[in-house]
Amino acid sequence: MKSFRLHYLLGTIALVAVLTSCHKDKIVGNQATPTAQRAGVYILNQGNFGQANSSLTYYDYTTKALTADIFSSVNGRALGNTANDAKIYGSKMYITVDESGTVEVVNAKTAKSIKQVQFLNSDNTSKEPRSLAFYNGNVYISLYNGTVAVMDTITYTVSKYITVGNDPEQLAVANGKLYVANGGGLNYPAVDSTLSVINLSTSAVIKTIPVGPDPYAVSVDSNGDVFVAAYGVFGTSNASLTIINSTTDAVTSKNTNYTGGAFSINGDNAFYIDGNGTIKIFNVKTFTPGTTNFISDGTTFTAPYAIAADTLTGEVFVTDAKDYASNGLIYAFDKTGKKEYSLTTGINPGTIVFVNK
Repeated sequence: MKSFRLHYLLGTIALVAVLTSCHKDKIVGNQATPTAQRAGVYILNQGNFGQANSSLTYYDYTTKALTADIFSSVNGRALGNTANDAKIYGSKMYITVDESGTVEVVNAKTAKSIKQVQFLNSDNTSKEPRSLAFYNGNVYISLYNGTVAVMDTITYTVSKYITVGNDPEQLAVANGKLYVANGGGLNYPAVDSTLSVINLSTSAVIKTIPVGPDPYAVSVDSNGDVFVAAYGVFGTSNASLTIINSTTDAVTSKNTNYTGGAFSINGDNAFYIDGNGTIKIFNVKTFTPGTTNFISDGTTFTAPYAIAADTLTGEVFVTDAKDYASNGLIYAFDKTGKKEYSLTTGINPGTIVFVNK
C-alpha cells in the first residue's frame, strides 16, 4: 500500500468497482455559477491499491453533467492502477499512474488519449511515476526509483533521468529551479528528510536541503517562497512545515508542530487540511495561521482527502474519501466557506484539476 498517503493507508482495505457511466448527478445545495473562464473540473480518483480501478471524474460547468469516468468513456479502456497526479500544461493534461508505470497524455478538454508513455524497469515492473511539474516545454516526473525524468512535451521522449533522493514525491518550480521532496516512504521508518534543488538550465542537482522527515508536498507562492510539508515518523518525530527562500535556498522558518497537509495557494492564503480534518488557512505573506476553520456553514467531512483553491473563482474544493473503498465526494465552497454543491466522485479522490474553456 506504498502508493497512498501514509496517514490514509490503514483504512484502505476493501476493493470496490468504480462507476463508469455518464450521468446527471444530484447537486446538493445551491450552486453558484462559476466564472465563464472555466469549462469544468476534473477529479483524479486513485482507486484501491493493487486494483486497476483508478478513474477520472469530470463535471461540466455549462451542462451540469457529471461523467463518473470520462477517461474510460472516451478511450474505451481503464486508466490503470493507482493514479497519483494530474496537471494541465498547454492544451494537454498529464496523468501519472503509479503501479501501472504509465503517464497518460490526454487532450485537456476532452480527456481523449494522445499518448501513453511507459516507465518500466527491465523486468517490466513499474518505476512508479508519482508527481508532475512543467518548465520550458518539459514535463518533470518524479519516480520512486530515486530519479526525476525529463520528458519533452512534443515528442514524449525522455532526455534525462536526474538522480535525487529516496522515493521522491511532489515537485514545484521557482526561480528557474525544481524543488523535489525526497520522501523515502518505502523504507519507513528509515525515511529521507531532504529536498533536492535542480537547476533547470543544466538539469543538475545544485543543493540538497534538510527538511522534516518524510517530506511529500511542495508548494510555491507568488513571492517564490517554497513550502515543504513532511509527515514525520510516528513515535519519533512530528509532522513539519519548512519554508525556503527560493532566491537564496535558505530555510527561513521551520514548524515542527505542523499537523496539516499540502498547501493549495490562492494569493496570500494557503488552504490545507489539518490533522483533525479541519480546513484551515495559512497566510503565506506573514507566515502565520489564519482562521481556525475555513468552513463557515457547519459542513463536516468523514475523511477529507484533497483540497484545491481555484485562483480564478476564489472557490475552494475539498474531496472526501469516505471509507477509502467506495465512491467519495467533492464539495465546492464559496470564498466565505459556505457550501455551494457536492458531487459523487470515484474511489479515493486525490487530485483536483480545473480546466478552462
